[in-house]
Amino acid sequence: MTKTEVDGSGGDVQVLGEKERLIVVSEVRLEQGRRLARIVVHEPLGRRAWRELLYFVLGGLLTGVAVAFIALTMFTGIALLITFIGVIIVAASVRGSRGFGRYHRALARNLMVEDIDEPEPFASKPGFFGWLQSALRDRVGWRAMWYSVLKVPLVIVGTWFALSVWIDAFFCLTYPVWGSGNTEPKGFGVVWNLFPPGYLSIGTSGFLHGLSIFITGLLLVLLAPWTMRLIVRLDRWLMRLLLSPDPVTARMRTLEDDRARTVDASVATLRRIERDLHDGTQAQLVALAMRLGQAKEKLAEPGELDLDQVRRLVDEAHRGAKETIVELRDLARGIHPPVLDTGLEGALSTLAARSTLPTELTVELRDRPTPTIETIAYFCVAELLANVAQHAQASRATIGCVQHGQWLRLVVRDDGRGGARPSAFGSSSSGLAGLTDRVHTVDGHLSITSPIGGPTVVTVDLPMHG
Repeated sequence: MTKTEVDGSGGDVQVLGEKERLIVVSEVRLEQGRRLARIVVHEPLGRRAWRELLYFVLGGLLTGVAVAFIALTMFTGIALLITFIGVIIVAASVRGSRGFGRYHRALARNLMVEDIDEPEPFASKPGFFGWLQSALRDRVGWRAMWYSVLKVPLVIVGTWFALSVWIDAFFCLTYPVWGSGNTEPKGFGVVWNLFPPGYLSIGTSGFLHGLSIFITGLLLVLLAPWTMRLIVRLDRWLMRLLLSPDPVTARMRTLEDDRARTVDASVATLRRIERDLHDGTQAQLVALAMRLGQAKEKLAEPGELDLDQVRRLVDEAHRGAKETIVELRDLARGIHPPVLDTGLEGALSTLAARSTLPTELTVELRDRPTPTIETIAYFCVAELLANVAQHAQASRATIGCVQHGQWLRLVVRDDGRGGARPSAFGSSSSGLAGLTDRVHTVDGHLSITSPIGGPTVVTVDLPMHG
């Protein structure tokens, strides 16, 4: 009797009898196994493994030089603190540690593609005593010094745990060449410490013994990249913690960048308004004045009065005046939409009603946001709806505006084709980058989820009182 069951791993279990079972592994599991085997076999041959090995070796040597410099200067400086020379030596130690930190970041950037932001440059106060005070208070230098000191135990553990595996693999692979007369290869580290003594020796030096040691070397080569990767990952964490800008500095940089983008956006807006006023509204007013002047001249000549021509000039002037009013209204709406005077809910309702697609609106607000947040929210929804209408090929859209504590969440969703990306969302003039900058100026966040085939969901989180 044959019965087929499905085990927990996704394979089929065919029961041939009471005690016989035939396990059939699914194609998905086989493919996963093949992929894992390819990763394990190809990893030692990849550039990443050798880059990490080179980074660890060079980083360890650099750490040794840095710690020797720190130990010499700090001990000498502390010993001479009773004199003014000791203070100078300690300050020089801090400044030198900053330089070693820069070398560590450059090494990680070139070998590990680990781009750690540079901290703020050293800012010295005027004069020698100003430099001395600035050096002693240099947070970047002290953090770099702590990194060099704390990396010493990491280098020691890494040498025993990771570098030794590479060295043991080398000695095992080359054992058939130089190992004649020796019962086991040379080695040290985690392999020799975790396994019992003589585990590679069977008391002989024959062919099979050498072959077994060579196979052991191949297995160690497969293992070595992963032990080294673990140590390098710890070093990356330590580097991000101590060699990257501290949170206060990073926050200041973010605020400075946001302020610069806001100023640039404001200047661009002012230039756009100036250009629109000069090229559009001003031209309309000049044409209006010319037509009214011509009509005035015609009326000043009663003997040659042509009422049809005067009426035509007045009609053109009236039409131009109405067009100018529309342009001025559009400019005013671009600066501050009048619909926001009644609140964000009414403004979003107007946008949903004006949308070219069927748009559903949901608003749940307990408190009214500040005018700045309302304006940003309005322009975000307006721009996103415009992008949906132009590029998404959607049949409908939804707008959600919900308050979560002190945060306002806007969600614009459409059932379009998807595939939107922040760098290419909309046309070149769609202004998504401008929306992102505007959201960041108030510590907000904009995210896009848009798989191929849709749906596209854009989420904007804004503080209620930014």
